[in-house]
Amino acid sequence: QVQLVESGGGLAQPGGSLRLSCAASGFTFSNYAMSWARQAPGKGLEWVSGIRSDGSDTYYASSVKGRFTISRDNGKNTLYLEMTSLKPEDTGLYLCIKGKEATIRRWEYDYWGQGTQVTVSS
Repeated sequence: QVQLVESGGGLAQPGGSLRLSCAASGFTFSNYAMSWARQAPGKGLEWVSGIRSDGSDTYYASSVKGRFTISRDNGKNTLYLEMTSLKPEDTGLYLCIKGKEATIRRWEYDYWGQGTQVTVSS
């Protein structure tokens, strides 16, 4: 059974940093692209970043490019998102999502976690 469990969220000040983790199980993690998406209250889901199955290719939404870094450790079945230079508009529930194949497909996914809350405020 596929499980994705996010952690590492919390309160940060503008300009601060957070590191999110996603522990994956129930599938062959190294075979699939993974992504992070986020949702603010009353807003739709926004795709944030994706990473190829072997970690060789990454993509970022324009709003986070240069500030966030996605990575993965296939030996630990874990996905990461390092967030720096945080802004209030980064606030939201961050979800770990599983792709359907090795290559990154922005909105092609089949499972997601419950999310971890990130709040950026003074």
